[in-house]
Amino acid sequence: METTTTVLQNADLNLLVYNALSFGTAVMLGAFVYFLTQLGAVSKAYRSAVASAAVVVGIAGYHYYRIWSGWAEGSVNEGYRYADWLITVPILVVELLIVLGVTADRRRKLMTTLVPATVLMIGLGYPGEVSSDDGTKWLYWVLAMIPFFYILWVLLGELKAAKSRETGVVAELINKATIILLGTWMVYPITYLFPVFFEYPHDGAETVRQVGYTIADITAKALYGLAIVSIAKARSGNHD
Repeated sequence: METTTTVLQNADLNLLVYNALSFGTAVMLGAFVYFLTQLGAVSKAYRSAVASAAVVVGIAGYHYYRIWSGWAEGSVNEGYRYADWLITVPILVVELLIVLGVTADRRRKLMTTLVPATVLMIGLGYPGEVSSDDGTKWLYWVLAMIPFFYILWVLLGELKAAKSRETGVVAELINKATIILLGTWMVYPITYLFPVFFEYPHDGAETVRQVGYTIADITAKALYGLAIVSIAKARSGNHD
């Protein structure tokens, strides 16, 4: 994944993306430290979910630092973003299944299909992401959306089942996690297509793509991680 893109010609938009990437780096690394401090606040059964949340933002923080540094030097390697997703998306799925109370056997069975689906989704998205040809972007977008919708369908089914089993605080927190999951994941395929909507290269489209991905990542990793920690605490009898 060596492909790079030249940064923006518009100085104001270039600075906006630079600041967004800097903010994303700070949020991810800050969340990493916070999640580590929460390991002792949950019962042993849910510590792996909180640890997974920490791993996700830690990996994202490293890759955001590399993207941010590259942007400051005049180019950005999109491979860092996809390498991040390739590692973190399967972990996001695992941490959700743990706090939902999915049995170990059921979790292993789900992961045999969900992990390959996440790898396929991200792998199919990359060629279109780095291509300047609209036809190529559309082709790989359509292909990547097949595993994308499969993953969402399975996870939303598990969230619905877990919500029906729970009452009170846990049910409410699961509902919030569902909203975050659905709302955030739908941002990615829309952001992906912005370069298609405008003639390439286009500073505005690239700005929306970079800032859109950053906001989505912050929500899908840091904010979602907070939701995971909250559910783990509630299940552990700690509602602080």
